[in-house]
Amino acid sequence: MGTISNPVLPGYHPDPSILRVGEDYYIAVSTFEWFPGVQIYHSKDMVNWKLHTYPLTRTSQLNMVGNIDSGGVWAPCLSYADGVFYLIYTDVKSRAGAFKDTHNYLVTAEDINGPWSEPVYLNSSGFDPSLYHEDDGSKWLLNMIWDHRKGTNSFAGIALQEYSVEEKKLVGPVKNIFKGTELGLTEAPHIYKRNGWYYLITAEGGTGYNHAVTVARSKNLAGPYEVDPENPILTSSQDDVLQKAGHASLVETQTGEWYLSHLCARPVKNQKCMLGRETALQKCYWTEDDWLRVEGGPRPQLSVTGPDLHPVPVEKANPIYDDFSGPKLDGNWNSLRIPFSEDWVSLKERPNHLRLKGQESMSSLHRQSMVARRVESLDIEVETRMDFQPEHFQQMAGLIFYYDTRDYVYLRITHNEEDGKVLGVIQSKHGEYDECLSREISLPDQPFYGLKARLEEEWLSFFYSLNGENWEPVIQNIDASHLSDDDAELIRFTGTFVGLCAQDLSGEKKPADFDYFVYEDKIYDKSKVVKMGGAEEM
Repeated sequence: MGTISNPVLPGYHPDPSILRVGEDYYIAVSTFEWFPGVQIYHSKDMVNWKLHTYPLTRTSQLNMVGNIDSGGVWAPCLSYADGVFYLIYTDVKSRAGAFKDTHNYLVTAEDINGPWSEPVYLNSSGFDPSLYHEDDGSKWLLNMIWDHRKGTNSFAGIALQEYSVEEKKLVGPVKNIFKGTELGLTEAPHIYKRNGWYYLITAEGGTGYNHAVTVARSKNLAGPYEVDPENPILTSSQDDVLQKAGHASLVETQTGEWYLSHLCARPVKNQKCMLGRETALQKCYWTEDDWLRVEGGPRPQLSVTGPDLHPVPVEKANPIYDDFSGPKLDGNWNSLRIPFSEDWVSLKERPNHLRLKGQESMSSLHRQSMVARRVESLDIEVETRMDFQPEHFQQMAGLIFYYDTRDYVYLRITHNEEDGKVLGVIQSKHGEYDECLSREISLPDQPFYGLKARLEEEWLSFFYSLNGENWEPVIQNIDASHLSDDDAELIRFTGTFVGLCAQDLSGEKKPADFDYFVYEDKIYDKSKVVKMGGAEEM
């Protein structure tokens, strides 16, 4: 038995769907516009988790070119029955005005590592789909219903419809089984069966600071559902470290204990959550009258008693060092909207280097040459060394802290007519472009340049080196708190990434070669330096 320290998945890991198969535990989380789609984590003890795989690795499963910011994969649901893994997910194409284009799909695999099937299209009536497997073998799709009409409740309720495995499509009537409680914004439905009761767990109150987990139950799958008189069973108060608690799923251990996975967030200042929405676990129990309760009350706890299982530690490297010497990119790296392809990224053309061929700008919803990983702590240092020889101002490459097309801070090398090769900082805040230095730093011609960044809470500082040993400041204490879910006109759903990128707005695809990348969490033990761990993908 160990102690669960929340969040168990720090940084951008929202909408957790938890599943046990035998002695293995899995959590699938949303990935939005980042590729590959859907991260699946694995654990043997629910205390120690490691990135395991991505099921959506092909554009035939997930084509996000042109998808909006915070579109793409919303709220996957991972389930298992009849020796088969089922993954349901939404691909959100737009959410402008009254409308949302939300396409729901199903993929399957006999092994969690794949191969995962081509997708089966289900519907587009709403988002947050899940699949319930009935005792008789039938399967039922749930999703929230989106009503775009004027004067209606946009969150119109929870739809239930049968899914035919043989026909690979939804069949029979659609029934609205639950309209929600007074908290409103009812979404993220999951059904579990226990002691003859069907339990419908939903998220309500919106995915921000009023987020909550509510429960209703019925003796019949299609309802009617009675609401738990003590709802919400989990929500955050203004004094909690873990805010935005909601969007939950439930798992029973092989020893008969119950746990709730849910999303949460930790604001850095002014209720801004730079790390995005994270994943936490809470221990639960059942009352004598068969209602679900969270141990310690309906507030998210930072420390939770783990299940009665033998702890299986997972080594977490710090610093994380990647020298790009492997045949494939490590699984912690992601790209924007498009898969890794030799057209724009290569580990082969220059051995022991990551080559990025410049494509579209940081504002593009289509083809950016960016390789990035989640920021999982607000006290980190990152470093790289880059060979880049730009010939004009439309060619850029460097080190970027990125939220979306409107918000990023970018330490980049480019070329201008007056000074030749220069180093400067671009900041886009709410879509407003700025260059942070009054005069950019002129660089001598040489093969490599060192780039470094330090993030301390909301303050971001950049440094550079000409010899790899002596580091000079570029600019210090940029307020980067706009890289957050909560600092925009639209509600956003992802989190801050840090990574490497290259742009060539002339279309020449000028390459930038990166020698290594170091990510160091300053909070943890610094005694070991090992290569990046995680899923072997791409």
